[in-house]
Amino acid sequence: MLKALVIDPGKCTGCKQCELACSLEQEGVFNVSKSRIRVFDFHEEARFIPYTCTQCDEAWCQQACPVNAITTTDDGVKVVHDNLCVGCKVCTIACPFGTVNYNASTGKVIKCNMCGGDPACAKICPTDAIVYADVEQAGHSRMEDWAKKTDSGAQATA
Repeated sequence: MLKALVIDPGKCTGCKQCELACSLEQEGVFNVSKSRIRVFDFHEEARFIPYTCTQCDEAWCQQACPVNAITTTDDGVKVVHDNLCVGCKVCTIACPFGTVNYNASTGKVIKCNMCGGDPACAKICPTDAIVYADVEQAGHSRMEDWAKKTDSGAQATA
């Protein structure tokens, strides 16, 4: 069963606990600049959008890596191996979503690795804006939510 991070921006309050939990889990420090997840703040709209690596099937970062430092686990997670990474940053350029970043203090790249199957960001999120769920169930839940919205809209006009 493949699992993924399912993000519902409508539930995000911008608390950034996910960023802090990630940096602590991955780097041992509370430092949002070392987080693999980012919360984008759209001030004008008063909206917050958490975003991280989507673990693409055809991962451009992985394909671009000249030293094969990015591999895929059995559950589809793309993992950067520090012992192989030379810090060339080609993967950061190749990622069209900007979710592979360079860590200047280590000279290596960093990206979400789902915390080995127990993502700190999902565990800490107080509003369930980030949940770790079965990929197929995640899609079903979104369709069900949309169906409920559509149904209530139809009832209101009837």
